[in-house]
This record gives sequence, structure tokens and C-alpha cells, in this order.
Amino acid sequence: MNTMTVHDLEVVYDVLADALDKASAAKAELFLVKLALLSAQALGSAQTFNELAQSALQDL
Repeated sequence: MNTMTVHDLEVVYDVLADALDKASAAKAELFLVKLALLSAQALGSAQTFNELAQSALQDL
């Protein structure tokens, strides 16, 4: 897995926040599902996506 800088993560956070604002509250969940599926395809690994999903579930 590639390592991103703190600046890169801040850019990703800003892009995600802006996209969620544009999607509206009613479409936010659909947007996140579409983004997750596109991200999984870009990763090219169902196993890696599964591990990331499990990590994201921690401490919710």
C-alpha cells in the first residue's frame, strides 16, 4: 500500500467533505457507496478493501 503524506490526507479529506456537501444529505450514503466501490476497483484487491473496511469500523 502506498504511503500518503499528512498534506495528501488533508487534501483527500477536503475533497471528500466538498463532495459530500455537493451530494446533499439525501444522496450522501449513495455517494459513499459509489466512492467505496470505485476505490475498491482502483485498489484491485477485495482483501485489501475488506481490511480497510474493518479498520474503518473500529472506534465508531
